[in-house]
Amino acid sequence: MTYFVLFLALFFVLGGLAVGSNLSLSYGMVGLVLASVMGCGWWLSFRISFVSLVLFMVYLGGMLVVFVYSVS
Repeated sequence: MTYFVLFLALFFVLGGLAVGSNLSLSYGMVGLVLASVMGCGWWLSFRISFVSLVLFMVYLGGMLVVFVYSVS
């Protein structure tokens, strides 16, 4: 279980770095999705499923709308 949590934390940090370092919107959005999925998995590892679900819906719902608006 410890390796799984470290795996989630590592990819959460890598997703955050991908958001900050990419100039392209589409690659930044992939990094944001990766970071949000890994962050929600991290919350799930602590058995906090409601917070994880709300965080997932808010991040992906809000950020994907902004991404579609900025691409169009």
